[in-house]
Amino acid sequence: MELDYKEIGKRVKIARIRADLTQEALAEKAGLSITHMSNIENGHSKLSLPMAVALANVLSVSVDEFLCDSVIHSKEVFSHEVQMLLEDCDDYEIRILTDLLKAAKDTIRKDMKLKQQE
Repeated sequence: MELDYKEIGKRVKIARIRADLTQEALAEKAGLSITHMSNIENGHSKLSLPMAVALANVLSVSVDEFLCDSVIHSKEVFSHEVQMLLEDCDDYEIRILTDLLKAAKDTIRKDMKLKQQE
């Protein structure tokens, strides 16, 4: 299975922004050059396991937050992501998003059922 380094980089960037750090500050804390940090976020550099751990420690996140798109069973990570998306929503927005999720879930399950019958 091929890792999607662009997606991993996007997740590193999101975690950095949530931590209110600049690329420069994160690079310094993780022991990286600013250029390497930029290349990781843009998916131009492969992120090594030791570097993923170092970044996760600086950003106070789990490494699986960076890798969730590459892991087949990542329900906990995506549940956390949904929770983060809803964090700043008001009651109206949460109700609308809940209705959308229910409709999407029903559509996905119906589609899966049809594919199994074929």
